[in-house]
Amino acid sequence: MQHSEPNPVLHIPTILGEGPIWSVEEGVLYWLDIFRPSINRFDPRSGDNRVIPVGETIYAAGFAPDGAFIASLDSGFALLDRNGVKQKQFANPNAGRPVNFNDGRVDRSGRFWSGTMAKDWTSPIGSLWRLRGTGDTVEMDGNVILANGIAFSPDDRVLYFTDFGRRTIYAYPFDIRSGTLGQREPVVVLPEGDGSPDGITVDTEGYIWVAHWDGWCVSRHDPKGRETARIHFPVPRPTSVAFGGDRLQTLYVTSAAMGLTADLLDRAPLSGALFAVETDATGLSEACFVT
Repeated sequence: MQHSEPNPVLHIPTILGEGPIWSVEEGVLYWLDIFRPSINRFDPRSGDNRVIPVGETIYAAGFAPDGAFIASLDSGFALLDRNGVKQKQFANPNAGRPVNFNDGRVDRSGRFWSGTMAKDWTSPIGSLWRLRGTGDTVEMDGNVILANGIAFSPDDRVLYFTDFGRRTIYAYPFDIRSGTLGQREPVVVLPEGDGSPDGITVDTEGYIWVAHWDGWCVSRHDPKGRETARIHFPVPRPTSVAFGGDRLQTLYVTSAAMGLTADLLDRAPLSGALFAVETDATGLSEACFVT
C-alpha cells in the first residue's frame, strides 16, 4: 500500500478533534471539536474551515436528509439542522448513568449506531446503541469500557466496534436488513505500548484503518486482523480517520492535544491538527440517516 507523508492541512487550537466524515455531494470534510462543541466544515480546495457551534457537547454525528445531522449529545440522540440547531430530540439512554456517548456511524440502511463509555474510563458499563428514524432505540451490546470507532464491511456482513478500554476492535456478524448482530469476536488487539484503538474506517477492499491514541500512528489491517501497513504521525494522539477527496483516496486524520504534557507538546506542536495522507486505497462513502 502506497501513501504520502501526513500533511497538516488545518491547525487551529483543537483540544480533541474527532469524528471526520466526508460529504461526496459537497466535496468537504465535516469533523467535530468535542471540547469546543461544534461541527466543523473543512473545504480542502480553499483551506477554509467553517465552525458550526452546537449548544451542548457533541460526541458523534452522521449525515441526515436536507443537510442535517444525526448526533449523539449530552441530552441523547438528536437531529440538528445544517446550522447546528436542534430540530428533534430522541431518547437519552444515558439519563442518570455515569456514562457518555463516544463515536458513531450511520449504516447503509439508514440507522445510527453510537457507543457509550464510562466517565471514569475504566468501568465496563458502556453499551452499543442503535437508533432508527422512528425513534426506536435499542441496546445492542454491553460490557463496554470505552466505546470508540464503528464501521461496516463493504458487503454489510460485519459491524466493527472498538473498545478503547480493552485495546480491541471487535467484529460482529451483521444483518443489514434487520439491523441485528451476532456474537462478537476480537479481530484487532493492540499490544501494550502500541497505543489504544480510537476511530476506525473500512476501505473498499474490506481493510480496517485505525488511529492509535498514544501510538503516534495509523495502521491498516486485513479482515482477519493482520497488520498490512502503518503510517507514522508527528503527533502522539491521532483520534479518527475518514477517506475523502475526489476519488475517496485521501485519508483525513483528526488528532488531540488533550492531556499532553508540556514536554510532549514541545515535541509534537501539531497535536490537534487535521492531517491528510494520499493513499492508493479507496474509501467508502458515508450513508445517510433515514428519518
